[in-house]
Amino acid sequence: MLLLLRFRQWQIDNLKKTQEPLSRLFFIGQMMAVSFPGFTENKITVSSDDGPIEIAYLIGGSGPPLLLLHGFPQTKAIWSQVAPELAKHFTVVAADLRGYGASSKPHGKADHSTYSKRSMAADQHSLMQALGFDQFFLLGHDRGGRVSHRLALDFPESVLRLMVLDISPTLTMYEKTTMAFAKGYWHWFFLIQPEPVPETLIGANPEYWLKNHMGRHAGTGIFSADRWAEYLANASSPQCMHAMCEDYRAAASIDLIHDRSDRAAGNQLKMPLRVLWGEHGLVNQCFKPLDDWQSVATNVTGRSVPSGHYIPEEIPGLLIDEAKEFFK
Repeated sequence: MLLLLRFRQWQIDNLKKTQEPLSRLFFIGQMMAVSFPGFTENKITVSSDDGPIEIAYLIGGSGPPLLLLHGFPQTKAIWSQVAPELAKHFTVVAADLRGYGASSKPHGKADHSTYSKRSMAADQHSLMQALGFDQFFLLGHDRGGRVSHRLALDFPESVLRLMVLDISPTLTMYEKTTMAFAKGYWHWFFLIQPEPVPETLIGANPEYWLKNHMGRHAGTGIFSADRWAEYLANASSPQCMHAMCEDYRAAASIDLIHDRSDRAAGNQLKMPLRVLWGEHGLVNQCFKPLDDWQSVATNVTGRSVPSGHYIPEEIPGLLIDEAKEFFK
């Protein structure tokens, strides 16, 4: 109760400081959710091996369908500066991944398959089909990029073009892990520890952890008060934190099995793939994203951009231009 009261006071204090209209802010339960002008919020229930899963999404605009998938430890709110402009050219769907935001958060199975990228990708494919989009463009950041990679592999007939932000393929990053990468991305190795170790430690002070994690490179000033409040609500939810840990546990176990199986079978992405990565980020320092993606895809272009990890929030204008050009 004390944590919730402190969180509510933090929200109130920051709402007093923000210059954004209060009409853009609303609550879902204990979650402060960010709305996009001209977008409609909804949920769709999809079937899965883990039972019914509710996927929360925002939809707006007109034109060819474009699905936007966020990363960790964030929500669809990362697209708030990007989606409204893209909606002038596309029918934009910004969804919360399973386990994040306002989507369902089932408890993970022992084999971590509940949060395998295969399961999370199937959710999003079902969402788009339910909305009437058999084929669509796909843009994913961070964990959303990894879900997008799996979605494009498992449903290649549905993904017309794919763009990923600030990642190399998961298997490549694990196989090429160095001391520099392990020190910089220590959360990759912390979050995969057995339940409930990371959940308990983060739960003791979610706000401290979130500031340390998200502010260590670009600072927290790039996140508006409403977006930050939503991210903090996520980190403060035991169910959400467990789901996010399971996302990483899956990446270090069952996802690698799936990726190695694709490698052995020679499965590659055939659709056009665009890769952008931050020149100030650790991916740029420790990996060669263009080369890495060319090893798993046949039609790859990309470049570094003047930002850190959080491309949609650090340089939204540049990303909008890139997306409009690539998905046209």
